[in-house]
Amino acid sequence: LSFMDNKIEMYCLTHKRVNFLEDLNYNLVNISSKPISSNYLNCDTQENIINKEKYYAELTFHYWYWKNKINTSEDNWIGFCQRRRFWTKIKILENKIEKNEMKKNLLTEIPNELSKFESFLCESVKVNKIKKMKIIKKGFRSLLRNPNILFDENKQTLSFQFNMQHGYNILEQSIELLGNEDKYDFFDFMNNSVSFNPHNMVIAKPKILNKWYKNLFTWLDKCESKLGFSQFKNYETRIYAFLSERYISYWFKKYSKCHELPWTFFEND
Repeated sequence: LSFMDNKIEMYCLTHKRVNFLEDLNYNLVNISSKPISSNYLNCDTQENIINKEKYYAELTFHYWYWKNKINTSEDNWIGFCQRRRFWTKIKILENKIEKNEMKKNLLTEIPNELSKFESFLCESVKVNKIKKMKIIKKGFRSLLRNPNILFDENKQTLSFQFNMQHGYNILEQSIELLGNEDKYDFFDFMNNSVSFNPHNMVIAKPKILNKWYKNLFTWLDKCESKLGFSQFKNYETRIYAFLSERYISYWFKKYSKCHELPWTFFEND
C-alpha cells in the first residue's frame, strides 16, 4: 500500500479509557456523561444530545461533531471507530492479535490507490446464519407471515433480523418517515439484503459527512417523535443507533463512491 497526504483525522468513541491508544494520534472521545480523562474529548458541551446517550450510543458524538466541529470547507478525511472495533490496514483475525501488532496495523491514512473513493465503510457482515431455534423463539411473528424464512437463508434478510432483534415493526414504522427519495430504496435494501456494514463506522470528507448527518438526524428526529423512548428496554434501548447502523450501509453507497475497508475486534482493557 502506498500513502501520501491522505491522513485520517480519526476519532475513537468510547465510554471508558482505551489505554493502548493514548500514546497515538487518535482523538479519544468520551460519549458518556461520566468523566474519563482530561485528555479525552467530551460531547456534553455546546449543542449536544448527551441526555439521549442511552438511546443514541455513539451517535451522541456524531451529533456533537456535526453541530459544533465539522468544517465543510476542508477536504481532509474524517474517520470514526469505537473502543474494541478498529479500522485496519489489512484483515486480521480476532483473538490472534498482539497489542504492538494491533497498533502497527491501525489505519491512519487512506492508500493512494483508494483516493478515488469518497467514503469508506466497514467490511460487511452477514445476518442470515441464524439458528433455527432462535428464529422460532424470536421471529415467530415474521414466521407466521412467511414460514419459508425458517428454511431459506435468502429470506433471513436485514428486515427480518431487525424485527427479530430490535422490536417487531419498529423498522417499518421508521422507514415510513423517510422522504420518498429514500423510503422505497431503503425498504428494498432492508428486505432484499442479508448483509450490512456494522458499527456506525465511516471515513469520509466533511461535505459528505455533513449531508449524511443532516439526512440522518432529520430522520431520527421524526422517528423519536413517533416511537419515543419508553418502549425500548435492555438491548433494544440503543434503537436509534441500530436504525442508523442499517441506514449508513444504504445511504453512503447511494450518495457517494463508497468502498469497504477491513476492521477487527480488539479488546485491551
